[in-house]
Amino acid sequence: MHSLTIAFLVALLAHLAVQTWLARRQIAHVMAHRGSVPAGFESAVSAAEHAKAADYAGARQRVGVIETLYDAVIVLALTLGGGIALLGEWVASFTQPGVLAGTVHLLAVFAVMTLAGLPFTIYRTFVLEQRFGFNRMGPGTFLADQLKAWALGLLLGGAVAAAVLWIMASAGTAWWVVGWAAWLAFSLLVTWAWPRVIAPLFNRFSPLEDHALRQRIDALLARCDFHAKAIYVMDGSRRSAHGNAYFTGLGREKRIVFFDTLLSSLGPAQIESVLAHELAHFKLRHIPQRLVVGAALSFAGFALLGWMSRQEWFYTALGVPVASDAAALLLFMLVLPAFTWVVSPLLAAWSRRHEYEADAFAAKHADARALAEALVTLYKDNATTLTPDPLYSAFHDSHPPPAARIERLRAKFTPAAVTP
Repeated sequence: MHSLTIAFLVALLAHLAVQTWLARRQIAHVMAHRGSVPAGFESAVSAAEHAKAADYAGARQRVGVIETLYDAVIVLALTLGGGIALLGEWVASFTQPGVLAGTVHLLAVFAVMTLAGLPFTIYRTFVLEQRFGFNRMGPGTFLADQLKAWALGLLLGGAVAAAVLWIMASAGTAWWVVGWAAWLAFSLLVTWAWPRVIAPLFNRFSPLEDHALRQRIDALLARCDFHAKAIYVMDGSRRSAHGNAYFTGLGREKRIVFFDTLLSSLGPAQIESVLAHELAHFKLRHIPQRLVVGAALSFAGFALLGWMSRQEWFYTALGVPVASDAAALLLFMLVLPAFTWVVSPLLAAWSRRHEYEADAFAAKHADARALAEALVTLYKDNATTLTPDPLYSAFHDSHPPPAARIERLRAKFTPAAVTP
């Protein structure tokens, strides 16, 4: 057995073991604290709401463990099990070798993976989310969303796959530099196109009509010297009871988007504070930092792929007897996560630091008490557990634990009970 095969199996099994262990810790910790609301949240979160959040977190973790194991089986079936090679032979039976054959090969593997994951998507939507009162999507909307997503995947995925394969075939040994530049350009294009073209395919966006709230938001933007092209309300309630808000777009085309569910659950001061937090990620340069780090990581990934794609053992050790550009891309995308998961805690810690910084910015330019109240309301409405396992949270969570986050905000105003 080749050393790469052994390393891949060991890395994959280690990933499964760590993820399962962390999930079991999370379930045990959350359930151990299910019966008592944490200190400081008693006036805002009832015992029944706290218990619901614990049950929701436990249910999601149990499904997540099964899905992680299932995904690992799919990856092994496609790699060492010969799935990629088999689909490559099938494509070769009706297509001449070249960019078209490689593109069809890539899309065929992605289609298999999408169909394999569909049962979990259906279960989460119509069983898990339904059980806890979050799903508002009927079968018709679900099917329409899936068909649109598949069509976009076929169009955009096919285009970028064909472009990268063409570059691999025509740009020589340094193809990975050109490929990385093309990937980066594609990513920026999608970021620009998302609010204009893609998102409206799935949701309706209407201008914010609340004049008083709009004035309040405009005043906040002026105080922070921030430009946004428009403020929209998204009909998130058509699909889910979860609430959120976000910025999207590039440059002066940035747009503010509120879920209608968020607007219905928060007051004006709370909405302003949530927006100030999101705005902080731009003003504090968090977004450019993440773009730069993402570009650097993808550059390193393309460099590694450029070298490994020229090594015959890379293919044979991972279940593909005949090398091809499409197989190189597929193997790299499927196998790399088994080795890179170890950096997840570092990225999560970096993200949590940004969240604390954004909270501090919001407390300075809006109202710290209102932000704390808004966060508690969102925790409650989204059934977010207030008592995550510390180790699980440190490894996975991109946002700080609720208790720690609220405690920092409370330090910025006169101590008082937080009420939604």
